[in-house]
Amino acid sequence: MKLLMVSGDRQSSIGEQGPFFQMQREFSRWFERIDVLCPRPDRPVTTESIHGNVHLHPASGGRAAMVGFIKRRGSELIASERPDLIVSHDYGWFYNGIGSASLSARSGVPYLSEIHHVPGIPVAADKREVFDRFVARRYIAWARSRARAFRVVNSGEMPALLRRWGVPDAQITVLPSLYIDLELFAPPSAPVQIQQDVLFVGRMVNNKGLDRIVDALALLRARGRRVSATLIGRGPLRAATEARVARAGLGDQVRFVDWVATATDLADSYRASRVLVCASTCEGGPRVTVESMACGTPAVSTRVGVMGELLADGAAGRLCGFDTPSLAESIEHLLEDEDRRLAMGAAARSIAERFEYARVLEGYARGLHDLVGLEAVRR
Repeated sequence: MKLLMVSGDRQSSIGEQGPFFQMQREFSRWFERIDVLCPRPDRPVTTESIHGNVHLHPASGGRAAMVGFIKRRGSELIASERPDLIVSHDYGWFYNGIGSASLSARSGVPYLSEIHHVPGIPVAADKREVFDRFVARRYIAWARSRARAFRVVNSGEMPALLRRWGVPDAQITVLPSLYIDLELFAPPSAPVQIQQDVLFVGRMVNNKGLDRIVDALALLRARGRRVSATLIGRGPLRAATEARVARAGLGDQVRFVDWVATATDLADSYRASRVLVCASTCEGGPRVTVESMACGTPAVSTRVGVMGELLADGAAGRLCGFDTPSLAESIEHLLEDEDRRLAMGAAARSIAERFEYARVLEGYARGLHDLVGLEAVRR
């Protein structure tokens, strides 16, 4: 089986081994060929293919040109490679889905619309997310008659939302996107030196709750608890977050890191932390919480994506509200008793094992084969 994937990944074509690169290492073994249409990266393209049979086709123009690029380059690839399915990662202004629907209508190749999360679900971080949620609802209503199915990545939040928006159960396919390499992301084999109490990993954008993370650290400091933190990521809110840290007088507690080069480095960062914090207002996974849990580091998280399911009993971390006092209280709860934190870390590892990399990706691959009625065979 051959795939044409329309992705939002910008890392692989510039040689960065991010989540998409890591996913394709196993996923690609279930397909003869995968062609990936992706946005123009912010640095020169250095990589045209990965893992032997995954071929990257970054756009030459910006967002406004994406629909035209998908139609043009996608039509060329359909003519030359004859893919069996178009898989479109749909978000934002839904350029990918609009272009994929056009390709599907022209060629007869079915397309799957992947909705990993919707901005403003469960909580809107700002007016922009309210607007984005409206756009998502309009897109899904438009795509219902065009897509073979909608792929969602959790079994609670997203299927319920799509049903409310008029998508029938038969058109909703749950295929998780949390696939964790449990050998790489694993508890330390020997004692490690803790480098920070709190770790954040993610793109620095509004829905990540970075303001509440900084404010929670300031609140804990006012209570007499000095909490060290490392924030790994880059994005449009990086400068504003640095300024917020400075205004709060936390410059001696908070360290910023742009990027870690490899997944091994990321796993080391998880293991060197006492708590992983996710303060997001909307997420599909989130992946970083489960990677951290696999490393034996418990999580504090808002009730987004699958976290409401994974942390509901409090054994592997704490759920917090979308407010600063709740976040601060949850962080403090994990940090005030080291034995309890370690026990939570062991429970977190057990929970993370259900997301074993090869098994989950096999389920994803088989789900795509089933959509087009083809047998799945691993290469």
